[in-house]
Amino acid sequence: MNRCGLLTLQREPVPLKSIEVELEVRDHVATVVSTLNYENKEDKPLEAVFVFPLPGDAAVCHFSAQIGQTQIVAEVKEKQKAREEYDDALSSGQQAFLLEESDQSPDIFSLSVGSLPPGESASIRLEYVTELAVQADDGLRFCLPAVLNPRYQPQGSEGAGVQVTSVPASLVPYSLSFSARVSSPRPVSKVESNCSLDPLQYLNTDQTQATVKLAAGHKFDRDVELLIYYKDAHQPTAVVEAGQASAEPGSLMGDPVVMVSLYPEFPQSVMSSTASCGEFVFLMDRSGSMSNTRIRSAKDTLLLLLKSLPIGCYFNIYSFGSRYEHIFLKSVEYSQQTMEEALKKVEQMEADLGGTEILEPIKHIYSQPCIPNQPRQLFVFTDGEVGNTKEVIDQVKKNSGSHRCFSFGIGEGASSALINGMAKEGGGHAQFITGTDRMQPKVMQSLRFALQPAVVDISVTWDLPKEVSVTVLSPPITTLFQGQRSLIYAQLTGQSSEAAEGCVTLKYSLAGHPSENQLHFSLRPAEDAGLTVHRLGAQTLIRSLEMEEREHRGQQDGVKEKVVQLSVESGVSSSFTAFIAVNKDNSEVIQGPLVRRNIPTALFELAPIGCVMMAAPSTIMCDSAVMFEEIEAVCDSAAMFEEIEAGFFMNGRKQKVMEDGFPMMEEENQSRKYFPAAVPEQPPRDPLLQLVSLQEASGCWLLDPALAAALGQTNEEVEKSKPEKTSSEVWATILALIWLHGFKMDAKDEWELLAMKAASWLCAHNAPCVSECVDAGNVLLGCSVKKEALGL
Repeated sequence: MNRCGLLTLQREPVPLKSIEVELEVRDHVATVVSTLNYENKEDKPLEAVFVFPLPGDAAVCHFSAQIGQTQIVAEVKEKQKAREEYDDALSSGQQAFLLEESDQSPDIFSLSVGSLPPGESASIRLEYVTELAVQADDGLRFCLPAVLNPRYQPQGSEGAGVQVTSVPASLVPYSLSFSARVSSPRPVSKVESNCSLDPLQYLNTDQTQATVKLAAGHKFDRDVELLIYYKDAHQPTAVVEAGQASAEPGSLMGDPVVMVSLYPEFPQSVMSSTASCGEFVFLMDRSGSMSNTRIRSAKDTLLLLLKSLPIGCYFNIYSFGSRYEHIFLKSVEYSQQTMEEALKKVEQMEADLGGTEILEPIKHIYSQPCIPNQPRQLFVFTDGEVGNTKEVIDQVKKNSGSHRCFSFGIGEGASSALINGMAKEGGGHAQFITGTDRMQPKVMQSLRFALQPAVVDISVTWDLPKEVSVTVLSPPITTLFQGQRSLIYAQLTGQSSEAAEGCVTLKYSLAGHPSENQLHFSLRPAEDAGLTVHRLGAQTLIRSLEMEEREHRGQQDGVKEKVVQLSVESGVSSSFTAFIAVNKDNSEVIQGPLVRRNIPTALFELAPIGCVMMAAPSTIMCDSAVMFEEIEAVCDSAAMFEEIEAGFFMNGRKQKVMEDGFPMMEEENQSRKYFPAAVPEQPPRDPLLQLVSLQEASGCWLLDPALAAALGQTNEEVEKSKPEKTSSEVWATILALIWLHGFKMDAKDEWELLAMKAASWLCAHNAPCVSECVDAGNVLLGCSVKKEALGL
C-alpha cells in the first residue's frame, strides 16, 4: 500500500489529526476539555492506540465519542470488565473506545479507538479537573503535558512497563490548539507561559475574567505551562458545591462538598530564625537524559546548597542512574574540610550513569540510621522518567515518620505523579524546573522551608450547625509551610438554613508557640459550580484508598471494591477502573482484521549538527542503520535527515544505540560506555557563583586575589582600601556582602541564606569598625548599601 499523509517513524499512517484543548480556571481549580480528532485514511479498519500524559493529580471525569451524528458517552467500569467488553465489541465488529490509567503511574493514560472503518472520522472528548499548584512567587501553575518521555523500567521489576511510541518533537504528526478562560473573585493581574501566547483579553472592567490562547504553530517540544497571578492571592477561601440532584442523599455525590483553601502565615520573628541542625541528603539524577545544561545547572545548585548549610549540621550527596554512588559512606558533619571534599566530587559529576533507577538509592538512604537530634531532610533531583512511580512513592510514605522529602522535576516530561507524590507523602515540597527556569531560586526556597522550624501538633476542627455533620475526604494535614496553601475537601451531610454558617479552625504549634487560623464560610452552595469540587474530593479519597490497598498488598478486604464503587458513582477514573464506550447503534458489522496504529508522542528536540541525539531510556531498540531509514521516511527534506544523521557519526565511526536509548561506539569487547559529541566550549562562570564558590563553610570569605577578581578589583586596590584595625576576613566578608546587595539583588533568593550565614559569622566575631568597613567597601565597589541591609 502506498503510504501518504501523516506517518510514524515506522512509516505507518497516523489516524490522529488534531487535538483541541479548552481550559477553564476558576480560582484555584481547573477544568480541562480535550477533543481528539481521528480520521482513517487507510483502506482497512483501524484500532488506534494513543498513550499520553496527564497531570498526576488530574481527576478524569468524562469520556465520550462523536461518530457522524451519533454521540456515545462512556461509563466507568471495573478495569478488567471494561477491557473484556472492549475486546468483545471489537470481536463482534462493533466500534468501541477504552480509556484507562497506567498500572505503573497515575499520570499516564492509554486511549484505544477500536474499529474505525476506512474513510470514517471520530472525535473523542476527554474531560478532567485538577488543582493548580502554588509557586514560590504566588503564581498558580497549570501544566498541559505535551511531552511524554518513556519511563525507565528498572531491571527485574514486575510488569512490562509503559509502552510508548515516540518521535522527535518537530515530527509530531498532529496539531494542538489551546485556549484558556480564567475567572476568580479577585482580579487577574497577569498570565505567563513558557510558550508563545496571544495577548491576554479581559472580559470585564474589574478584570476578574480573562481569556488567552496559545499562538499557532506549537512544536510539541515542551509542556504547555501557564502561570496565573491573582491580586491578593493569599486569601483563605471556602467553596460549597451542591450535590447531584439524581444522586442518593447521604452519598458523596448527593451531598454538598466543601473545598477549603488555607494559607497559614507564620510570625516574622519565627521565620527569621533558621535551624542550625539537620541531616541534609541530596540525591541527584545522573542518567543520560540529564546531560549538558541540566547537569551543569544541577552542579551549580549543589554549590549554592553546600555553601548555605548551617555549621553543626550533617550532609551527604548521592547520585544515581542505572547504579548509584555516594560521596561519603555515611552522612558527615559539615565543616570546611568535608565541604571542600564534596565540592571537588560535585565538580567531576557528569550525566554518565545510564538509566534512571531511583528506588534502590532511596532504599539505601532510608536504611541508614538517623542521627540523634538531626532531622533528616531528603532533596531529590530528577527528570522523573521512571516506570515504578507508585513503588517509589510508597517507599517515601513508609519512611515519612523519619524524614521530609523535597522533590524537583527537571525538564519537559518530568512525571508530575512522581515529583508531587514524593513531596506529598514525604511531608516536603515539590518544584518543577522547565524551559528557561533557573533551578537555583526554586531549590533555595525549598532549603529555606527545610531550615524553618517544623510545624507540629496540626489539627483541623469544624464548627457546624447541629443538623449538619462533616466527613473529611482529604488525608490529615501533616506539614505546613509559610505562604503555602493547604486544601481540605469535606462532605457535608444534613439540611441547614440558607443563612447558616460553618467555621473551620486549623491549629498547630510552631517553635513552641501554639497558633490557629480560622475561616468562617456560608453553607449556601455556590451557583453554577458544576461538580468540580465533588470530583476532586472523590479523587482525593480514591488516591488515599489506592495507597492503602498497595500498603496491604491487596490483602485488606473491601478496599479495592470501595475504590471501584466510589469511582463508578463519582465518574472519576482510578487505577482499578476504566472508561468504556461501545457504539451499539451501528447496525453495520465492520468487516476484516483490524490494523493497530500507535499514535506517537513528542520525545526530544532534533540535535544540532555535531551533537549526539540523546533519546530517553528504552525508546529505541534497533541498529542505528535501521533507525536512520525510519527517520528518513518522515523527514521533510534531505537537509533535515542529514542534520539528524550527523549526530550519530563521530571520528568517522558509526554508533550503535543501546537498549536504554543512548549511543555507544562500535568496539569489540568494550565495556558499556557513553560518548557525547564534541563538548561545546564551557561558558564563563557566572560572577555570582564565582563569588559564592570562595565562601568558607563558616560563612566568611578570605582576602585573596581570587576574591578581588570576583569583585572586579585588583588585589592591591582591595588591600589598600582595608580599614587599618580590621581583620582580613572581616573586610573580605563585608565586601562580599556589599557586592551581593549592590549588584545581585535580582538573585537574592539564591544567596540570601549564605549571606545570613556570613552576617552571623560577623556578629559572632563581634567585628569592630563595621560601619567604617561598610563605608570603605561602598566607595571601593561604587555602591551605596546601608549597614542595616547587610543584617549587621
